[in-house]
Amino acid sequence: MSDSETTDFIARAENLYEVKLRSILEPKHLHEFVAIEPESGDYFLGQTLSEAVGAARRSYPDRITHTMRVGHAAALHFGMQLQ
Repeated sequence: MSDSETTDFIARAENLYEVKLRSILEPKHLHEFVAIEPESGDYFLGQTLSEAVGAARRSYPDRITHTMRVGHAAALHFGMQLQ
């Protein structure tokens, strides 16, 4: 996938989250992971990143998904805390 295709793919998945999924998922699934398959609009939830991605792969083994954390700006946070 080229950089522009990747950017478009992510934008479509994040748009689905904003337009259709945020209001459905955040009230009951806050902090869970969601893998979004933007071609179909299907999504897969998991308590862990692996669970969400695994569920998506079982349904769509030949497609990629964009995984997010419900209610967060990023799926994972890396870094350290300075005191």
